[in-house]
This record gives sequence, C-alpha cells and structure tokens, in this order.
Amino acid sequence: MLAKEKIKQTAVEEAERIKALTTDGARSGAYLYPLKGIFYFMSHRALWKPLLSKLAPTITMGIGIISSMFFFTYLPQAAVLALVNGPLAAVSAALLVLSESSTIFMVLAKSMLIEGSLIDTFDGTLLSRDQASLVQRERPVKSGRGDAIARLGKLATKPFAKFTPSAIIRYFMYLPLNFIPVVGTVLFVILQGRRYGPAAHSRYFQLKGMNASSKEKWIQERQAAYASFGVPAALLEMVPIAGIFFAFTNTVGAALWAADLEAGQGTSPELRKTAEKAQ
Repeated sequence: MLAKEKIKQTAVEEAERIKALTTDGARSGAYLYPLKGIFYFMSHRALWKPLLSKLAPTITMGIGIISSMFFFTYLPQAAVLALVNGPLAAVSAALLVLSESSTIFMVLAKSMLIEGSLIDTFDGTLLSRDQASLVQRERPVKSGRGDAIARLGKLATKPFAKFTPSAIIRYFMYLPLNFIPVVGTVLFVILQGRRYGPAAHSRYFQLKGMNASSKEKWIQERQAAYASFGVPAALLEMVPIAGIFFAFTNTVGAALWAADLEAGQGTSPELRKTAEKAQ
C-alpha cells in the first residue's frame, strides 16, 4: 500500500511539474519565434545569401542520405512494424525512414556544410535589428546600414561543436518511443525540442561571453522557454530536405529572440526580466 501511494504521489508531482513548465513556456512567448523567423527570413532577401551559397551541396547530400536509408533500412523496419501496425506498416516504415534520414542529414549538414552560413545568418539578423555592438564582440562589422550579410567581417571563433555521433545516438535511443501510439510520439518530439532550444542560442551565448557554468545556469532558469522554442523548431527541421530551409529560418528566429532580449522588448514580462538579468 505504501509503495502504491508513493507511486501515485510521484506521478502527481511529475504531472504538476510538466504543467508548470508548459504554462511557463506558453507565457514566455518563445514558441512564436520559429514562425517569426520564417516571415522575417522571407521578407529580408539579404539573409538568403548564406542559404543560397550552400543550397546545391546540401540538396545533393540530402538526396543521397534518403536514397541510402530507404535502400538499406526500409524493408527491415517495415518487417518489425508489421508486427505492431499490421497493414499500415508500409506507410509507418516510410515515415520512420524519412524521419531518420532527416535527422542524419541535419546533423551532418550542420557540421560539415552550413555551420559558417548559420553563424552568418544569426549575426546578419542581429545587425538588421540594430545589434551591431553585440556582433562586434566576436567579429568586425563594416559601417553603414546596407546589406546585413555584406557588412559582416571575418569570424574570430566558431561556437558550434564539430560533428560527433552523440546527436544521432541520442536520437536513436529515443526512437522506440514512436512505437507508443500518440503519447510516445509526443514525448519523442518534446525530448528533441528540449535539446534543440538551448542549441539554437549557442551563438548568443558566445556573443554574451558566457562560460560553461553561467550558460548552464542561464538555460536551467529558462528551460521552459527554450523547450517551447525547441519543439516547433525541431518539428520544422524534421521535414525531409525542406528541413535545411527551416534550419536557416529557425536561426533567424533564435536571433530575433536574442535581439528582443537585448532590447528588453520580449513578448512577455518573463522575457523582459530575462533581458535585464543578461546585462
């Protein structure tokens, strides 16, 4: 009886914690920034340059990865899913292979092809939002108010980690959650989003001069906001091939959020409080 009551109490406490995080995430307004990034990117042609410069090789890589994944993994996964989903296994396996391919593609593309382009997009967005002083902490910025990308000088350092297999390994560790109808898929997306949110502000952390401990504290205090940003952003990047486009719009969205934090003009009192603490 005591064990049963303890389990019940733990379940209730966890449910309350998730409810509180969800409420805080909604109040932060951070979930709007991936959508804002799409509209801002589309309306500022100068920000297209980094994407267009890497478009051909990334599309070629994406097609190659998807083709290889279907050739080597579709039939085995369809056979396993047939035991669970029956006649729907063919469709479920195809969607699963597309999701896996998209993840592998995004990890490799970000590490090997578009790392510098994403940094330029982030910094260019900050310049377009009058945050030249922030960008100048890590690279020279040409004077004027013209093309934001053209004003960027050479990078001093790069914030993003080089390729490691950890991201893909972590993805496949969580993948079995998708076998649990509805709830499992939701948990899978949330876990991906919680990881993605802080990663989207890697450049911002560097520009602010945060060390490992201060960055960890910053993220911990704002975990709900970062999760609410990360979930829709991760969903967008899961779209096969088109995910590369959303990687750039998500970067723009993250930079817009950073600019609002710097200006103290977030979409909610929580974001304004965050901006004040950042100074």
